[in-house]
Amino acid sequence: MLSIDPKEISTGKLHGYLLSAVGPRPIAFASTIAANGTVNLSPFSFFNVYSSNPPIMIFSANRRVRDNTTKHTLENVLETKEAVINIVNFDIVQQASLSSTEYPKGVNEFEKSGLTMLESDLVKPFRVAESPVQFECRVNEVISLGEEGGAGNLIVCEVLKMHINEAVLDEDGQIDQHKIDLVSRMGGNWYSRANLGMFEVPKPLSSLGIGFDAIPSSVKNSKILTGNDLGILANVEKLPTKEEIEKFIGDDTDISEVVSAKDELKKHQKAQELIAENDVASAWKLLLAK
Repeated sequence: MLSIDPKEISTGKLHGYLLSAVGPRPIAFASTIAANGTVNLSPFSFFNVYSSNPPIMIFSANRRVRDNTTKHTLENVLETKEAVINIVNFDIVQQASLSSTEYPKGVNEFEKSGLTMLESDLVKPFRVAESPVQFECRVNEVISLGEEGGAGNLIVCEVLKMHINEAVLDEDGQIDQHKIDLVSRMGGNWYSRANLGMFEVPKPLSSLGIGFDAIPSSVKNSKILTGNDLGILANVEKLPTKEEIEKFIGDDTDISEVVSAKDELKKHQKAQELIAENDVASAWKLLLAK
């Protein structure tokens, strides 16, 4: 058995072991707002519910391991003492992952992830309209666990009001665990889907995804592509060039026929197949072909 003294390995390696061993972890999709009105949205997997009376949830916005900087979410709750914790299900997991991209301060992750801002009743941060359950919270306390990279900051949230999409309720008015289709975080790029088991979502940390706001309307308003499909498309660093698109069409007879047919539904269906095969670059080339 491998025995490890946490003080004798790097924080990054320890972080990897901890996250790979402790899971599945529920996801707090936290919406916050700065004192100047800047909106922020980000997922956190150091999260759980700790009390029913009063209703208390806690998530941790850790200092970044690589450079010891703090996250915008932490800065916002220290300023405004409010947050909305949105629950992540499979329908929005790709978009939630995209929102974890480290966009500069002031960038609205709702817009980048293509999720809808829904006004809260009691707090200033917005709810995620697509989330099946949303908790409006007052931040009672922020507990710092250290000053070095990787140190946690426990954000203690008291639920003031909760909102539940009736589509996930059973005939008795309780949340149906099959209908809500929750997801959770595992180690590395791995997630777990309560209904079906583990699946992988590559982390969008190595580059800045173009975001939903950069997706052409003809693609964004597709009748075929799902929110998860669009989330994957929005996570590319740049769109293909005209030359790359023309070469792609010319090299593949089947693709050329799809483009020549001028049938948007068939084009989007084929693009969806390419996304499912993890060939996102080809999907974009097809979608942008004219």
